[in-house]
Parts: sequence; C-alpha cells; structure tokens
Amino acid sequence: MSLDQTKTPLIDAMKAVSRRSLSVFYLPGHKRGQGISTRLKSWLGKEVFQADLPELPEFGNLFPPRGVLQEAQELAAEAFRAKQTWFLANGSTSGIETAILATCGQGDKIILPRNVHRSAISGLILSGAIPIFMTPECDRNLPTSITPNTIKAALEAHPDVKAVMVVYPTYHGICGDLGAIASLAHQYDIPLLVDEAHGAHFTFHPRLPPSALSLGADIAVQSTHKTLGAMTQASMLHLQGDRVSPDRITNALRLVQSTSPNHILLASLDAARHQMAMQGEELWEKTLNRAEEIRDRLAGIRDLRVFEPTYEKIDRTRIAIDATQLGLTGFAADEILYNELGVTAELPELQYLTFVLTFGNTQADCDRLVKACKILEQNHRLPPIPPISPIPPIPPIPPISPIPPIPPISPISPREAYFVQTETIAFKSASDRISAELICPYPPGIPLLMPGEIISPTILDRLQQLRTVGTTIEIEGCSDPTLQTLKVIA
Repeated sequence: MSLDQTKTPLIDAMKAVSRRSLSVFYLPGHKRGQGISTRLKSWLGKEVFQADLPELPEFGNLFPPRGVLQEAQELAAEAFRAKQTWFLANGSTSGIETAILATCGQGDKIILPRNVHRSAISGLILSGAIPIFMTPECDRNLPTSITPNTIKAALEAHPDVKAVMVVYPTYHGICGDLGAIASLAHQYDIPLLVDEAHGAHFTFHPRLPPSALSLGADIAVQSTHKTLGAMTQASMLHLQGDRVSPDRITNALRLVQSTSPNHILLASLDAARHQMAMQGEELWEKTLNRAEEIRDRLAGIRDLRVFEPTYEKIDRTRIAIDATQLGLTGFAADEILYNELGVTAELPELQYLTFVLTFGNTQADCDRLVKACKILEQNHRLPPIPPISPIPPIPPIPPISPIPPIPPISPISPREAYFVQTETIAFKSASDRISAELICPYPPGIPLLMPGEIISPTILDRLQQLRTVGTTIEIEGCSDPTLQTLKVIA
C-alpha cells in the first residue's frame, strides 16, 4: 500500500510547535529567536529562529527512528524506492563514513576507486578497513569510473573483501556500468556501497541516468542538497536488500551524526522529498531541455569545447567546458567569469570548468552563462586578442596528463598512518616517503594524497602545478597550506 506523498509530517509538526505561545527553558540559547543577534534577525527575519528547535517529543527521534521523523523517512524511502531511508544532518560525509563502518571492521578489505571523496578516507581511518584502490578510467583527462572488468579482477585477487564502494555519478556527471558491478559484488555475496552524492535527482526523470538503487546498490548515499531542494548539509542514506543490517547503520550513524541535529535541515529533506514526489518529472523535464539548449549554444562558440563522454552515460545537467584552446585554464576562465561577468561555476580545474544546472536555474541564468562564454572567446583569447580586463594575460598551458595508476595497496593502512609518529620535511624531499596527511584540492574534494600512501614524483608535480595556478582552489587537509613542507611517517 503506497503512502500519501502529499504529506509533509516533519514540516507540519515543526510549524505547529514554532507557533505555540510558550515560555521555553530548553536549548538552544537564543530561545526561539528571542535572544538572537538583532543584526542576524534583521537580515533573516524571526521565523527561521522560531523554527530552530531541539529534539522535542512532537518530532520523535532519529536514533532509532520514531514518531514524525520516522514517518518522514518512510515517505522518503518510498519516493526514492528504498527499503529504508535515514535523514542526515551532517551531509553525505556522515553517510559515506556510516556505509563503511556498517560493513567493515579493523583489517577488513574494501574495494574502492582512487577518486573517492575524502569522506571515504575518514571512513577507512574510523573503521580500520584496508583499502584496495582501483584506478578509474579516464576520458580526455577526466576520471570516469572503474569498470566491471577492474572490479572482477580485484574480487578474484581479494576474495575475502567485505564490501565494494563506487562513485556514481562522478562530479562531472559521468556514470559507469553500475548494474554489472552490482552483479559482480553480489556473486561474492558482498554489499555494493555507492557514493551517489551527485545523483539524488536520478529517480525522478527517465532521461536522467538510472538511480544506484535501481541498478542493485545495497547502500546509496545522496547529497539531497546538491541537486534537489534541501538546504546545504542535508542528505540521505538509502538501504535496500538484506546484505547490510539496518541496526549497524543506525549504530554507525550514532558515531558520526550530531546528537543535536538541526531540525530545519531535516525539515528541508521532508520538503525536498515532497517536491520531487509531486513535481519531480515536470521540474527535471524543463531543466534537461534548458541543459540541451545551453549545450547547443555553447557548441557554436569557436574553440570552446563542451565535454561529451565517448562511451559512458552522463547526467546532461552537468556541463563541463574546456577553454584551453583559448589559452585559459579552468581556473583562469573561472576567475574571469566570476570577477567580471557575474557567472559562478561549480568546479574549476586545470583543464575543465564545470557548471551544474538544476530546476533552480532560470532562463536568465542560462542566457547569462552563454553570453559570458561568448565574451571569453571574443575578448580573452591568448593570442591574438589581448584581455580587456586588468587581469594580466595567462600564458598558454601545456597538455595536461591524468594522474598515473596508483598501487592498489598502500604500505600501511590509513588508520595506522593516522596514529603513528610523523615528521615534517621539505616538499622537494618528500618523494618516495609515506604520507602522514590527507592532501585534498577542494573542490572537488578528491584526495591527491592520503595517509599511508607513497608520495610519488608525479603526485608532487601535480601538487606543484595546482599550487601555482588560479586562486579559486584550496588545498585542504595539509598541515602546511603553502605546501612548502609535507608531513610524512617518521
């Protein structure tokens, strides 16, 4: 029997409580906005603070799910076609960590691609699991996905693995053969964990790639805030099948989620589910049509290349452009678009600049993007047309090569490397030493180096390259943000 998707149980309960006349002696300290900064209240209004409520009996619990919160999660499970769904107020980071903690313990092996998000490395450190890293395929220097053949070889070499984790889709919207990977994992009776942070919308339109759950994933973690209408940091973890215990997921979430989750974030998940259940296909139909229009218009700009995968599916709402034929790195193009033309991209990189289109974008947004890219081609080419802005010319960049394959097993596990004695040495002296820190360009949040890995000359070259181009990227996780030194195993 289907549930009533027109309902928003958590929103309704919070609205009712926030409008009651009460003298409150519970937390938080601003007491439903009465003590909030006047500067903040004059900007955001008072209602948002009246809704900033703690764990009240009217809402139920997250751990274990009860009451109104349980009802909201059950509605989400049906809408996203899961057996069970958990709301996450600590982002997909907590969901990825939970997926690993619920399936792997100290010394257990897990197969995963080398282009995982840094949250997966945190999951390895917390659980003590041993990563078996697979190198993803590349398509014109963009990482795509690990192939079924790669997974098959890893399973044959390591039949004692406890789980397989994959990224689907990639940051650029590229989708591998997840159905075949699920079949391989299930032949070994092990769960498939999917970082589907960028694919929360896939369920709601047939022209989008299939969702991870529909292709056989046992756990799918989605950043509902990335492509749907939830607030930043609001995400979901979905479970299907019987290979992973729901109790282990709940217990793991207790470790990595706040004991005081923000109920406004949780209510935004209730709202995002309701919006998709009621209007999802209509909203994404309009979005996909606009995305194709943008692609067609950008394709007409000379020497500006729109990425199209050669052999894998892609989320067409992700648009990656290559401006290197204009003499511009993705970083340089991003700086011009943002500082001068009022267009902000999602992900600048050495070669590509990626834009994410959702139903929140207007036709005016799309027109402005195309117009800005035309201005890039007309006024910022190197050579022959010099830039008309005060930004100095950027020399043409050399061909960009992908990161080479990385050995599948590190000398020591990420957890061991996290706790052992370390020393700090000069950047130029770090080649062939074992890294003691996680070094991660953000965005996209994919580590170039992680605890326990050997520092190769190629990785040092790539870090040096990132250090010297653009200002829109941050190198996170390192003890020395200037990268003059690195921390290694003593």
